[in-house]
Amino acid sequence: MRLPFDAVLCDFDGVIRFYDTAEVTELERGFGVEPGTTARTAFAPGVDGPALVGEITVAQWADSIVAALVDRLPEEQARKLGEAFTGVPFRVDQDVLGLLRRAQTYVPVVLVSNATLKLEEDLDALGLTHFFDEVVSSARVGVVKPDRRIYEIAAERAGADLRLCLFVDDRPENVEAAAGLGMMGVLYREVSDLRAALALLGA
Repeated sequence: MRLPFDAVLCDFDGVIRFYDTAEVTELERGFGVEPGTTARTAFAPGVDGPALVGEITVAQWADSIVAALVDRLPEEQARKLGEAFTGVPFRVDQDVLGLLRRAQTYVPVVLVSNATLKLEEDLDALGLTHFFDEVVSSARVGVVKPDRRIYEIAAERAGADLRLCLFVDDRPENVEAAAGLGMMGVLYREVSDLRAALALLGA
């Protein structure tokens, strides 16, 4: 029987990995800035870009965050926020991993992440170094989602036709780009979204 797709290309943050930002929020409140300010600063154009294509380290990214915050905070406070943000603890969703593990009995599962040079270290800390069939990190390939090339690289590593891949991500623009390339796109909001898509495999 023909399978509905030949590979699963899956995002990491917001689908598999989730962060505990409580410490950052507490620091922001203590410093009198609106919660979420550090994240908005960290992901602003020109701040996170170099980190996501591997041009700078996470420590250098923290420096960039600090530099962008010092116009509203003393440098010491900005430094604490930058370091806390780039070092927040994280966890993985075991239900999602369970679904992906079952999918691997049918098709390759490739991690496709807009990530820093620290991704491999984080995967190791989570015991996931050998979980995925392939890992495509933007910091290693030098291109970020939703650029067409990163999808092509992921499909190539999966050994699958781009148009015969299932793509899972929590960001609409990334899913829309995947769908525009002919992939089956899943906008992830909760585990049931993934479960429904993978049910097509019989997984």
